[in-house]
Amino acid sequence: MRRKSLEKDACPVARSLEAVGDAWSVLIVREAFAGKRRFGEFERSLRVAKNILAVRLRKLVARGVLEQVPASDGSVHQEYMLTEKGRGLYLVLMAIRQWGEGCGGKTESVLIDRRDRKPVKPLAFHAHDGRELGPGGMELVPASDA
Repeated sequence: MRRKSLEKDACPVARSLEAVGDAWSVLIVREAFAGKRRFGEFERSLRVAKNILAVRLRKLVARGVLEQVPASDGSVHQEYMLTEKGRGLYLVLMAIRQWGEGCGGKTESVLIDRRDRKPVKPLAFHAHDGRELGPGGMELVPASDA
């Protein structure tokens, strides 16, 4: 059975998952933020099969998350770079990271402020007046009512 595409779904969550909705795609984007650019770098850091990596990279390029560019060293190779759309996933990845840190387990790194070298506060939603909002303090309403 073929899976239905969510690319044109009315829900932004569904559309987003169509672009990066599997673990390998999210981890490829994570590695791109960490400076990986070449197929072999992704393959080595993720220890993923070449065929899976190739399919995910093609999909991320097709969805506009990554773009292929000539290698920065002038060789005949191609590199993958995050697009503006791809760079927009940074907050999403950090939110997933912070959620994972809160679920226990060991972490080998800490997200810090480059200027002050202190850990950053967890991501949070804030009301127009600065109050921090949890799930009980927000609701989704039709865009026409907002």
